[in-house]
Amino acid sequence: MPNPKRRHSKARKNKRRAHDFLSAPALAECPNCHEMKQPHQACPHCGYYKGREVMDTSA
Repeated sequence: MPNPKRRHSKARKNKRRAHDFLSAPALAECPNCHEMKQPHQACPHCGYYKGREVMDTSA
């Protein structure tokens, strides 16, 4: 197995890790119940998508 001959500096390590962050998911307001939901997804609160009920959330 190959092993590194020299250690990477802290600056080089931190430059590589600068892109490892997570971004928050995009949110949009549900036109039916006005709760925040992910776009292009059925609303988990009321079960509506594109103006019609697609899943039962009464349980």
